[in-house]
Amino acid sequence: MMTRMTWPELCRSGQFTGLWVALDNCRYDANTLQPIEGDVVDADTELAELCARMRETGRTSCAILFCEEDVLVESRGPASVVGTARSGVPR
Repeated sequence: MMTRMTWPELCRSGQFTGLWVALDNCRYDANTLQPIEGDVVDADTELAELCARMRETGRTSCAILFCEEDVLVESRGPASVVGTARSGVPR
């Protein structure tokens, strides 16, 4: 799958809306520490299925986020675009 996308592009694409998305090689917002761009490596409606595939392929350091339609905050500058992101990693 490996497509480089920004978070707003991903959310607005329609292809990933409603899915858990695994991002690798992320660029993070300096203020929120949320991924704002990355390589889309996989996506699934089921978080557990996505995580299992990531483990099987050895991709254990991906950011996994839920992609919703709305992008809450956009553009405080070119490097700070933050969208709706729910991390799949428990705290």
